[in-house]
Amino acid sequence: MAQQVAAVPGLTVTEAVDERYREVLNEAALELLVGLERRFRGPRQELLRRRAERQDEIDKGLMLDFLPETKDVREGDWRVAPPAAGLVERKVEITGPTERKMAINALNSGASVWLADFEDANVPTWDNMVGGQVNLLDAVRRAISFTSPEGKEYRLGPVNPTIVVRPRGWHLDERHLLVDGQPTSASLVDFALYLANAGREQIKDGLGPYYYLAKLEGHVEARLWDEVFSFAEEALSLPRGTVRATVLIETITAAFEMDEILFELRDHASGLNAGRWDYLFSIIKKFRNRGAGFVLPDRNSITMDVPFMRAYAELLVSTCHRRGAHAIGGMAAFIPSRRDPQVNAVAMDKVRQDKRREAAQGFDGSWVAHPDLVQLCREELDAVLGEAPNQLGRKGDAGRLNASDLLDFASTGARCTEAGLRNNVSVALQYLAAWLGGNGAVAIFNLMEDAATAEIARSQVWQWIHAGVVLDDGQRVTRDLVDRVLDEEAAKIKGAFGADYNDKYFVEARKLFVQVALGDNYYEFLTLPAMERL
Repeated sequence: MAQQVAAVPGLTVTEAVDERYREVLNEAALELLVGLERRFRGPRQELLRRRAERQDEIDKGLMLDFLPETKDVREGDWRVAPPAAGLVERKVEITGPTERKMAINALNSGASVWLADFEDANVPTWDNMVGGQVNLLDAVRRAISFTSPEGKEYRLGPVNPTIVVRPRGWHLDERHLLVDGQPTSASLVDFALYLANAGREQIKDGLGPYYYLAKLEGHVEARLWDEVFSFAEEALSLPRGTVRATVLIETITAAFEMDEILFELRDHASGLNAGRWDYLFSIIKKFRNRGAGFVLPDRNSITMDVPFMRAYAELLVSTCHRRGAHAIGGMAAFIPSRRDPQVNAVAMDKVRQDKRREAAQGFDGSWVAHPDLVQLCREELDAVLGEAPNQLGRKGDAGRLNASDLLDFASTGARCTEAGLRNNVSVALQYLAAWLGGNGAVAIFNLMEDAATAEIARSQVWQWIHAGVVLDDGQRVTRDLVDRVLDEEAAKIKGAFGADYNDKYFVEARKLFVQVALGDNYYEFLTLPAMERL
């Protein structure tokens, strides 16, 4: 039933609002949201239309390159704003959803930054999204606590990381909040509710509000965010530059516009992040219709050491440091096993090597998904940085890189295998079942997976079928082969889960996988049809 929350004309809530939710759905927050939605609804829709046009251009043969019309920006002498308080040292950033217990664990992890995720690690149910805003408000006020059903209590320790919030991407709507009868932008909802509540509490402490921006496809989209920040700062009488943002370079198109993205956000910019899993998803998605020459091998074989991924990392670090911005490395998704020390030893060594590589490349910090990895990550960054909070003074040289380096997909030296196909199917099924049950951060095969993993998995299956990929054992990837693998992997999952198997969610997960991986039409984001099943 539609409800009026506070006296904000034009704003309608379609879900129940309890007393705690009213704390964040207050008049100031909702007035800001209504103002943002009315001002930026049109530009956002134009942005999404341009995305579709560019995809059509790529399908017809467009080769991506650095933009000639922004050459002056790339060659210009300019820098972003100095690092904000709480973001000078970012050696270890832990990521995770805003669920109450996980929030407390992240805040007690010893990391420098907690990325509070409303995006890929969060299922966009009403309770997850608004409840997450309540949890962040409590966290900033140091009033957050949790008692498990077993009676275990969770409380904040004395020292906590800086909170940085990741709103949902521009492509998503929030259907539970309507402005003038239309769904709102999920990006603007997450941004406004945080800024007007927990963000203003952060401002009192001189530590925010700070954001991570996801799924941007270029500098024009960054410009729209900059306009949103400026509008909100003016509406709340905040000095320009109060809001700061780090941009995830997780689309292949954005990789060609790193300088331009920082330039558009320069008064609000904090840095760039190597969002490597979504980056692979973007490569598959953008070139899905370009045939065998653009097919990537097994996703687990594409490490940061392959040439095109190394070029991406080097360009990101060099661009950031030339502009005075932080370069933040990619995710270590390993979840330590409580039962298998040998698995831990092998995986921890791989994580250590990965963080050592990032530190040597010049990254100022890196991501982990689990508190047990925080110390390991910090040790590797400290081994290179010492007591220095960052490597901003270290100037990389990516001037030798060109477009072909970023597009050199053929040099991975790996193949497409049945094992890779099976892994894609199994991981996608397990993740989608958990997602439909309301959990967006899922431990699968000792890795913390979010929506990016499922996106890569189902997109790769779709591309392999449509490109007629032949596996290393001679099998051609067809709908019939994937159907057989799907049957076999689903049976394995049911046997492994035992009493924990939820038939309802796995049945729906299978239907969803068939829809987004085996259908003739490709879905830009699997979360769009998935939300219809919540």
